[in-house]
Amino acid sequence: MDIKKIISEMTLEEKASMCSGQDFWHTQAVERLGIPAIMVSDGPHGLRKQDEGGDNLGVNDSIKAVCFPAACATSSSFDRELLAKMGAALGDECQHEGVAVLLGPAVNIKRSPLCGRNFEYVSEDPYLASQMAGSLIKGVQSKKVGTSIKHFAVNNQEYRRMTTDSQVDERAFREIYLAAFEGAIKEGEPWTVMCSYNKINGVYGSENKTTLTDILRDEWGFDGLVMSDWGAVNDRVAGVAAGLDLEMPPSFGENDKLVLEAVKSGKLPEEVLDRLVERILKLVEKYESSKAPDTAWDMDADHELARETEAECAVLLKNEDRILPIPNDGTIAFIGKYAKKPRFQGGGSSHINCHKTESALEAAADPKYGIKAKIIYAQGYDDKDDVVDEGMIAEAVQAAMKADKAVIFAGLPDSFESEGYDRKHMSMPGCQLKLIDEVVKVQPNTVVVLHNGSPMEMPWLDKVPGVLEMYLGGQAVGGATIELLFGRKNPSGHLAETFPLKYEDNPSYLFFPGKKDVAEYREGIYVGYRYYDKKNMPVMFPFGFGLSYTEFEYHDMRLSSKSFTEGEELTVTATVKNIGKVRGKAVAQLYVRAPQDGTDRAIRELKGFVKTELNPGESKTVSFTIDSRAFALWDTEVHKWVVEDGEYVIEIGESSRDIKASAAVAVAGTGKRPVRFSYTTPMADIFRFPECKALVEPLLEGYILGSDADGESAAEAISTEMQEAMLADLPLKALLSFGGGKVTNQMLWDVVDAMNALEIEA
Repeated sequence: MDIKKIISEMTLEEKASMCSGQDFWHTQAVERLGIPAIMVSDGPHGLRKQDEGGDNLGVNDSIKAVCFPAACATSSSFDRELLAKMGAALGDECQHEGVAVLLGPAVNIKRSPLCGRNFEYVSEDPYLASQMAGSLIKGVQSKKVGTSIKHFAVNNQEYRRMTTDSQVDERAFREIYLAAFEGAIKEGEPWTVMCSYNKINGVYGSENKTTLTDILRDEWGFDGLVMSDWGAVNDRVAGVAAGLDLEMPPSFGENDKLVLEAVKSGKLPEEVLDRLVERILKLVEKYESSKAPDTAWDMDADHELARETEAECAVLLKNEDRILPIPNDGTIAFIGKYAKKPRFQGGGSSHINCHKTESALEAAADPKYGIKAKIIYAQGYDDKDDVVDEGMIAEAVQAAMKADKAVIFAGLPDSFESEGYDRKHMSMPGCQLKLIDEVVKVQPNTVVVLHNGSPMEMPWLDKVPGVLEMYLGGQAVGGATIELLFGRKNPSGHLAETFPLKYEDNPSYLFFPGKKDVAEYREGIYVGYRYYDKKNMPVMFPFGFGLSYTEFEYHDMRLSSKSFTEGEELTVTATVKNIGKVRGKAVAQLYVRAPQDGTDRAIRELKGFVKTELNPGESKTVSFTIDSRAFALWDTEVHKWVVEDGEYVIEIGESSRDIKASAAVAVAGTGKRPVRFSYTTPMADIFRFPECKALVEPLLEGYILGSDADGESAAEAISTEMQEAMLADLPLKALLSFGGGKVTNQMLWDVVDAMNALEIEA
């Protein structure tokens, strides 16, 4: 396809028509010039391909497909290769179905546990989010199918998501919310980026030149296509100018007319429209040149891959007295609706029409799993209306009494978390809470298996010895659950988010989701574990936490150098040993702990992770390589990443609260930066530099609080400490009032000019 030639032959009307889709799921075709339409489809944990009458949210059925675990689960695997493998399977499915772009992954930060869409978001941590998303992108695109990383950016709630203004400070924006996208885009190189509905600091994401062009293209080097979320366009002409290439779905020509008129009137340069058309045609050509409709799609094989994937994602949260794994004999009571009909995916645009599903009850009865124990079942609850059914509870209690152990399947129903609305609280359904309370009264050997897309309060946690978090584990979750419960597989997942004790502990509690159309991100960089760890606050389960049926120890931690200069790389190694009795996978997490005596910094931040499998008694060396970005913060004065000098600590642990080894490194950072003084600079900042202090001291001769207090009463009122503190915080301009009438504006301006002329660097 000669794209330049095609564009030169297009009419202005045809160019404008390319600004939006042909229908809900296809780009615009131009038959006259041989430009075909290509199809995009929802993801990211399964193919949700709809017919021509698609509706985005799934009222109309989509094709039969395979539902893999949702991002809330896959992120807990801490396994890049696993995500790439899953992505490759999704890519094959897309090729088979003629889908050019899979709409995902979604990397919006889990700012609050109440966000209704957290089940398909990756993490509260931007590094983990970028790594897992980048791996999925690489996997899908290895099959010559595109992805659309979303929702760019700061789309962290469902409440008024189409109109709310996400107001976030520059440092948090860069370090937390954009960083998740940045790493995934630079490493994964997605074919497309999907902008978010919301405003970003006052400007809609669909027309935000700062994000769509200045940052995404000019700074990060993205050269693909930017599309809107479905219905996210506000001002289409402004969007074209800002860098939004494709409006989805179409506005039935209305917005295309506005673009056409803007070009004809000279408001929008035609070359801007040409660039938009060129990016769309490049996407079309990229897919058309590599499409493979004959690609095989074995849904049963992908079902097995979904089960294998989920087994790597589940997180063992509690295992007192080694209640798990369950011996494969005796009588086991499976209690709870989810044992028979598991909740394994979220509602909304990512909902998959599964070709088959597998419950724990079905898997336990399947000979391939080899379960010899007798399984008895009681429903226990019906959470559709969350009403306690005493009859169901009585039946569950009887089953628990007859069994050697009980396994309660609980979690959150569809009505509690979904796209389109946020959760109202962090509680589980009351009918489930009542069931757990009654069962543990008669059966102390009780394990709770959880099916949920985000953290929940667990008032029953101290009453049960075992908890297995399955999250929303995909259509094969039942088989994975059985493998883990009975020890055919060893849990190796680690939490990609913190589980607070209660919702009020969350840093966004006072501000989420905001009022009317304003969402204030007042917690700044202190999202998730950055907040809990900084406050040393008790949590239910910390970020990165996960147990195993074996144990690991860490030793021989080494750094390639005891010093680090910006621009270099630092290699960190450590030995991990399986000191237990069964084969298992360790997740070694590398954190960087910044000095706490300068700029406000989190206690520690995740900057690397390695998952490795070990036999009992086996040792392996894990290795990490980190660069300057691992030590950097966003400087809001110079508007760029900087590395501050100081002694940093490299830590390796099994969670943000369980550090196993550490070593210090002396970091030589960005170096000195120009210091600028102004009319409002405080004295403390001026007195840091003797040459500046010498310029200002003559102006302090008449400072009215600078002399010794006269009299006993005055001395009590104005202590030396008070004088020093007030002077330190005093802005230069205040000397007009407190300089005893001896200071003029001209004198202050002259001093400011003189200090800046020194060209001081710090």
